[in-house]
Amino acid sequence: MIKEINDYFTTIFYHLHTTHEDVISHQNVRILQMIQKEEEVTVRDIAGLLNISHNTASEHVKKLERHGWVTKERGRDDQRKVILHLTAQGLQVLKKNSELDDAKLQQALHQLTEQEQQAILQAFRRLSEVAK
Repeated sequence: MIKEINDYFTTIFYHLHTTHEDVISHQNVRILQMIQKEEEVTVRDIAGLLNISHNTASEHVKKLERHGWVTKERGRDDQRKVILHLTAQGLQVLKKNSELDDAKLQQALHQLTEQEQQAILQAFRRLSEVAK
């Protein structure tokens, strides 16, 4: 079952992904995803997620900041803490590199019945809930 789900998922992503315009590494996409999905993210959190040194994580963040995709903010409770945030441009880059293309997905969904569309939506919602 695991292999089948992965095969279906990668096939869906392969056929329905957006056209990549920005040159961005997989690690940097993962960093942007983490910032989007988690409530509060620091360089230390990124180092832990990617299993890299704090200095390497910091270099990744600096690069993302130079591109205008990430901003930093001092923690309100602890000024030593630096919290990362996505910019509107960073959110757009993340969307292009991690989501399905809206038009391609819409075209595929139009080939399904309303009942099939709802079943897919419910299955993705439930899988998303248990994944968290």
